[in-house]
Order: sequence, then structure tokens, then C-alpha cells
Amino acid sequence: MKNEITLNALAKMIDHSLLHPTMTDEIIEKGCQIAKKYSTATVCVKPYAVEMAVKLLKGSETKVCSVVTFPHGNSTTKNKCLETEEACKLGAAEIDMVANIGKVLGGDLAYVEAEIRAVNEVCLNNRAILKVIFENDYLQDRHIIELCGICAKVKPAFVKTSTGYGFVKQANGMYNYKGATLEHLKLMRKHCPPEVQIKAAGGVRSLEELLKVRELGVTRIGATATEAILEEAKKRGFN
Repeated sequence: MKNEITLNALAKMIDHSLLHPTMTDEIIEKGCQIAKKYSTATVCVKPYAVEMAVKLLKGSETKVCSVVTFPHGNSTTKNKCLETEEACKLGAAEIDMVANIGKVLGGDLAYVEAEIRAVNEVCLNNRAILKVIFENDYLQDRHIIELCGICAKVKPAFVKTSTGYGFVKQANGMYNYKGATLEHLKLMRKHCPPEVQIKAAGGVRSLEELLKVRELGVTRIGATATEAILEEAKKRGFN
């Protein structure tokens, strides 16, 4: 496997995630330098940080991805489109949008499809690509399959498991999330056409986990542990 996969190919699977609400500009800048050092696919930042990230990454291979209506996806379709448009104008090449989870659970799939289609059109008009975040922890398998069916028609570039911030109240009263489970990744790959790629986000923190999801057909992950993953790859002989 080491001979088949290069270190650069692994880096190009990673959206280096800089989304925690407590991140200062200094932390975001350091994160951009890590992404630039390893030539990750993108840095994934909050909308206000797009312009800064674009400047920091100028001349590098790493693109800028912006989340919109993050992490709950509860804005109106109009506002999702406006936020997407602004992020693209500021230089974002990729957009990660959270689907309207309440509408999914309520069965209003026409609304969900129209919204995803509208945001995807904004992306395409700005030569950007869209990733649709399902937030699987809130959903049953049938909801995931329904969202895959919508995306099979609309054809965004990616479907994505989680935001990493979709905390669900557990039986003990604590809030937690599972994120990208192998079962859900298999389900999403099965029910999406080949041209719709899969992004695993939430819980992929090691080289072993990255390689495992890659075997399932995942082509992108969201990660905060980028440096640790790629340094481990170097130690393991990937070059």
C-alpha cells in the first residue's frame, strides 16, 4: 500500500479544519501554515476568516473552503445562498453547507432538494464546489438514504457525514457525537452515484482511520489532527 499511496495523495484527502468557535486569528493563521506546509486540499474556515486564509495561502496548492450556516443549517435558503455567494467572492473554492435537518426529519424533501439545488447553483456560478453536510448523528438510515437520493439528482461534488459539532444528548445526560462511522460511510457510498464523492468528518484522527475510510471509497476527510496524521505517514514510509 505504501508504494501505491503517496504522502501528497494523503494530504490531498484532507480539509484541515479550523472551525472551533474559540479560535483566534493567531490560531487560524498557524493552522493555515500547517495546511500550506503539507499542501492539504483545503483549510476549512468560518466565513469571516475566508479573506484572511486566502491571503495566507496565496501561491500555495491549498485552497480555502468555507462553511455556511454552520453548524446547524437553520438559516433560510436565501441566506444560505447569500452567505455562499459572499464566501465565493472572497475567494472560497469550496463550500460546506449543512442541510436543513428539521426539514429532513419532517419529511419535507422537496424543500431540502430545492435548497441544496439553489446553493449548488451559486457554487457552480462561482466556479466553486459544494459539499452537503448531513449531520448523521441526528438521522436514521432512511433519512441518510433519502438525502443521498436528493444528492444523486442535484449532484453536488460531495456529501459529508458531520460538522463535528452536532452533539446529541446521551442517556446519561451528557452531549456527544459519533461523527463518521464506518456503517454510515458504507451507506452513503452505496446510495450515491460515483460522481458524488464522500467526505468523512468527525472522528477521523489518525492515519489508520484515514486509510480505513479511504478503503471504503472516501476521498476527503475533515481533520484537526492533520499534522499528526501526516507525520505518522512519514514515519510509516509514505513519501
